[in-house]
Amino acid sequence: MIISRTPFRVSFVGGGTDLQAFYAKEDGKVLSTTIDKYIYVTVKRQLDIVEYRYRIAWSKAELKNSIDDIEHPIVREALKIMKINFPIEVTTFADIPANTGLGSSSAFTVGLLHALFALKGEMVTKSTLASMAAHIEIDILGRNIGKQDHYASAYGNINMFTFYSNEKVSVEPVFYDPDFKEKVENNLMLFYTRLKRDASEVLRNQKEKTHDKFAVLRSMRDLVDPLAKVISSGKNPHEIGELLHKSWLLKRSITDEISSEEIDSYYERAIKAGATGGKLLGAGGGGFLLFYVDPEHQAAVAQSLSDLYQLHFKFDSEGTRITYYDQRRF
Repeated sequence: MIISRTPFRVSFVGGGTDLQAFYAKEDGKVLSTTIDKYIYVTVKRQLDIVEYRYRIAWSKAELKNSIDDIEHPIVREALKIMKINFPIEVTTFADIPANTGLGSSSAFTVGLLHALFALKGEMVTKSTLASMAAHIEIDILGRNIGKQDHYASAYGNINMFTFYSNEKVSVEPVFYDPDFKEKVENNLMLFYTRLKRDASEVLRNQKEKTHDKFAVLRSMRDLVDPLAKVISSGKNPHEIGELLHKSWLLKRSITDEISSEEIDSYYERAIKAGATGGKLLGAGGGGFLLFYVDPEHQAAVAQSLSDLYQLHFKFDSEGTRITYYDQRRF
C-alpha cells in the first residue's frame, strides 16, 4: 500500500496567464505557494482473486472490471497512462472540499500519479509529475484550466512559474528570510465563502475573452516580479496586500462570473475593517477569500466576516511526497 500527501495551493498573482490562450502569445507567469492542507491518495495492489479489479472510493464507490468503465475521469486516465494491468484499490481523503479555489483536482492528479509511480517502484521528478498531471487534465480530459496548480502542488513552497509557448515550464524558487515568511503567514487570513463553482466553466469564459482582455492579463502577470521582490527583500510586507488588491481589481474585470454581489460585499467589509488587500482564490465565482491584514486589524476583519469560516494555515515547503510505502509483492 502507498499513501501520497499533496498540498493545496494559494495563488498570489499572475493567475490566468497560465492558460494556453495567453502563453501561446506571450510568456505567462504566476507566483504562488502551497499550504499545510492536503489531499491524501491511497493505492493498494490487490490479489488477482478479487471479485472486482478496480475499487475506486471518492464521493461514490466504484467497483469495476474494466478501466474504461471507471467513472472518475482522472483515475480512469491515470490508470491508462500508467499502464496499470493488475487489480488495484484507490481511495482519497482531503482536508478541504473540492471546487473551492485551492487547486484540488490538480493536487489529486499529482498525488495519484505519485502514488502509482511508487506502487510500480519507480522514482519520478516533480517536473514529470506536474507535466503528466497537466497533460491528463488539459490535453486528455479537455478541461479549461491552466498549468499552475499542477506545478505548485508538485513542487511546494513559494515559487515563480513561467509558462512558454513551447509548453515548457520553468520553476524559480522565491527566496525569503524565515522570520519574514512567518510574518507573512501570520498576516494572511483565509475565509471560506461556502460558494462552490466549476473552475473549468469559469475559465472557459475567461479563455474566450483572452483576446479582448489581453492587456489586463498582461498587467496581472507583471505583478509577479514586484511581489517576488517584496518577499525576497524582507521589507515592506504591507505591499503584499497592495499588490493582491491590484491583482483582484484586474481579475474581476475580465468576466462577470469571477465575482458577485455577495463576494464583493465580503471583500468590501474586510477592506473597511482594515485589510490592506486581498483576492478570491482560484478561477472565481466562489471558494476562499484571501486577505493581507496587519495584526492590529485582524480581530476587526475576523469580526466583519464572522459569518464565514476562517481557515488557519501555514505554508508548505515540501510539495507532494510519499508518506507511507509498503510495497508487498503478490
